[in-house]
Amino acid sequence: MIQARPLHPLRTPVLRVLALLALAACADGQTVSQGGVVQGNGLAPPGAPRGTCWGKIPTPAVVETVTEQVLVSPARMNTDGTVATLPVYRSEQRQEIVTPRTDNWFETPCPPDFTVEFVSSLQRALQARGLYQGAVTGNMDAETRAAVLAVQTAGGLRSDVLSIKTARALGLVAVPRSP
Repeated sequence: MIQARPLHPLRTPVLRVLALLALAACADGQTVSQGGVVQGNGLAPPGAPRGTCWGKIPTPAVVETVTEQVLVSPARMNTDGTVATLPVYRSEQRQEIVTPRTDNWFETPCPPDFTVEFVSSLQRALQARGLYQGAVTGNMDAETRAAVLAVQTAGGLRSDVLSIKTARALGLVAVPRSP
């Protein structure tokens, strides 16, 4: 005879998801995730202030294949100056790094400040500039990311992760005071 065991409430997928949603709803200061952002905990550029957040755009190395002809045996000459045997060459290929890989870092708003209200303000600022036509939802959705990418690409930063520089230009983050 098989005896049925009662299921633990969080062992069923539906109940587990509902429990996670309930916990998320209880969180104070709901934050929105920005993909591609790393905290300044050793994964930031050298000299980054502690507690700052960064986005990174890796630029791949440029590698070139170089082919060279290497002399295997030289030509042999006859005493009268004519060529007895032609020289023999073989082709050798090697990879050469023309431009090394680089990481282009840029400062981003940190998650505690990157709230639903902040994203709503971002969407309104992008709407005012004609870059975002979607609804103001407070979600960092694909439409919002596309608008961020458009405004940042125009400024030389090809990323859909919002930078501090762009947030300041949109009036969303205060400009630091000069000492």
